[in-house]
Amino acid sequence: MKRRDFLAAGSVALVGVMLAPQLLAATQEKPLQILALVFDDYETLDLHGPVEMLGHMKNVQIKLVGAKSIIRSYQGPRVVTDVSMELVTPCDLFIVPGGLGTRSLVEDATLLSWLNAQAAVSNKVFSICTGSALLAKAGVLDGVSATTNKMAYQWVTSLSNKVHWQPSARWVDEGKFLTSSGVSAGTDAALFYVRQLRGDDEARRIERLTEYHWNDDSAKDPYAVEI
Repeated sequence: MKRRDFLAAGSVALVGVMLAPQLLAATQEKPLQILALVFDDYETLDLHGPVEMLGHMKNVQIKLVGAKSIIRSYQGPRVVTDVSMELVTPCDLFIVPGGLGTRSLVEDATLLSWLNAQAAVSNKVFSICTGSALLAKAGVLDGVSATTNKMAYQWVTSLSNKVHWQPSARWVDEGKFLTSSGVSAGTDAALFYVRQLRGDDEARRIERLTEYHWNDDSAKDPYAVEI
């Protein structure tokens, strides 16, 4: 091999070695960790609408947490949990759906205590529908502007006077806390979170991919209540 060819080959090898850590880091980038609470009689769309949207982002890991291994939604289908509630799990986004199951769970002291601890190790907390009732009763939303299912507005707001309840909002984003109105509003809020995290182009890509008509204006609340 000529000296010039030898030096050129050495340069290519050196560049490869220098780039290797960067390539390795890119392929080993930590996934966005999403944890979703499930309980018997959770509202199916509360959970699965947002999961559908969030799951279309790249490099996302979604896990379900519950008090037992098999959980039944209000509509009947069952899901299998990935994580036990015996411990808390640090995550980027913690999802709390609503549903008829919340009516009894607001009196479950063990769950409320766990919610408080789990919220503390979650970068952002996202409630859908009456999931905000659980967070409010646990004291997690004290001093926070939040909204909830407008069909259950009177009940949810009666659980805590320390929350700044919003009667007209498709969703409310206040730093660590993202709360949505009822059921389908969670899907709109999930796309808002995608836009917040990854940009509008990514949110629009997922909107088109799922053939979903996104209400992207949080102030546009067709089910607002008058108080």
